[in-house]
Amino acid sequence: MTHSPDEPLLPRPQGAAPFVHLKIDETQDEADLRALIRDVLRDKATPDRIREFDENEKFDEDLYRTLADAGLIQLEADTEGNPPSHMSQTIVLEELGATATSMAVSLVVQYMGVTLLAQHGTAEQRKQYLVPLLSGRSRVAFALTEPGGGTDVARVMRTRATQESDGTWKLSGSKMWISGASDATFLLVLARTAPIERSAISGITMFIVPRSASGVTVNEMDTMAIHSLSTCEVGLSDVRVPHDAVLGEVNWGFRQVLATLNGERLNAAAVALGIARGAQDAALEYVRSREAFGRTIGSFQILQHRLVDGVVRLEGARSLLQRAARAADHGGAAETLSAMAKLAASEAATMITDHGMRAMGGSGLSREYSMQRFFRDARLYTFAPLTDEMIHNFIAEHHFKLPRSY
Repeated sequence: MTHSPDEPLLPRPQGAAPFVHLKIDETQDEADLRALIRDVLRDKATPDRIREFDENEKFDEDLYRTLADAGLIQLEADTEGNPPSHMSQTIVLEELGATATSMAVSLVVQYMGVTLLAQHGTAEQRKQYLVPLLSGRSRVAFALTEPGGGTDVARVMRTRATQESDGTWKLSGSKMWISGASDATFLLVLARTAPIERSAISGITMFIVPRSASGVTVNEMDTMAIHSLSTCEVGLSDVRVPHDAVLGEVNWGFRQVLATLNGERLNAAAVALGIARGAQDAALEYVRSREAFGRTIGSFQILQHRLVDGVVRLEGARSLLQRAARAADHGGAAETLSAMAKLAASEAATMITDHGMRAMGGSGLSREYSMQRFFRDARLYTFAPLTDEMIHNFIAEHHFKLPRSY
C-alpha cells in the first residue's frame, strides 16, 4: 500500500466537473432511451448500493423490477413475435455495464430469452412465459454449456431428452456456468434428442423447463466476478415436461440458438464497452484528485498516455458496435462486424481496467472503489459468450476467407 495504515483512503471528490465524452451518433429516440436508463440508474444504482449487492453477492430484485417497470426489458418486443431492436438492447446494456455490471449480464440472458420466445414460441408459450418475462414478473436462465463442453458443446452434449409413449419428455444431464439459474422462474434447456449424423448441431432440441420442476437441482458456484448474479450448476434427473414444452422445432433447437448468437455477441460487446467506460471514468476521477510529489498524478505523462490509449480503444469499439447493431436491425450482414465489436470491446475493457488499477495503486485494491469490481467483471468477456481466441478464428475465416484453423 502507498498510504499509512492510519491514513484514510482518498475520499471521492464531490461535485467534480462532468467528464467529456465524444458525442454519440444516435437518433432522438435512442438518445431518449439512453437518458431514461441513466435516470433509472442515477436513482437506483448508486455506488454504495452497487457495492452492497456486490459484497453480499445478492441479486438486486428492486432494480430489476424498476428496469422492467420502465419498459427496459420489453423495449420494442411484443407478444406477436417481434424481439427488441439490437440498438436498443446495446444502449441499455452499455449503461448498465458502466454501473451495475451484474445486472447487465442478467439482462443479456433475459434479452436472449425474450428473443427466442418471441421468434419460436407458440401463442400459448408467449402468453405463459413471454408476457411475465417482459413485465419483470419472471426471469429466465439459458442452460446450454455443460461440464465437458463450452465452445464445442454441440458435439459433446450429454444432456438427453427422450419422448415417452404419452408424449411427455424426460430430460437427464447437467449444465454448468448457468447465469441466474438459482433465481430463475424457468430455464431454456438444450438437450440432445437424436444422435449425431452429418452435423453435430442437428438433433438438439430446446425445452422450457420450470425451475420448480421435480428433478431440477441448482447449486451456486463460487466465482471471482459478477457477484450480484448467481453462476450455477444445474442438474436434471429424469425431469418430465409436457410435449408442448418444446420451444421451436424438435431437433432444431441448436440452429435456433445459433440464429441469436449475432445478437448475443452485440450484447456482450455492449456490456464490455460499458465496463470500459465506467473504469475509464473512475480512473480519470482518481487521477484528477490524487496528489503525489506536489501535484495531481493526472499531470504525469505515462498516466495521460494510458488514458488516451483507453479512450481510443473505447471509441473504436463503440463505432464497430453501432455499425453492427444498425446493420443487424436493418437486415444486413452483421456477423463479422459483431464479432469485431465484441473483440474490440473486450480488449478495451481489459486494457482500461488494467491501466486503472495501475493508476490507483493500492487504492485500486480497496473495495471502497469500483475499479476492482470493473477489473474482475471485465474478465468475463474475454471468454464469453465466445472466447476472444475463437472470435479471432471466426474473423479470419469469415472476413479473410482463410482456412478454418481449429
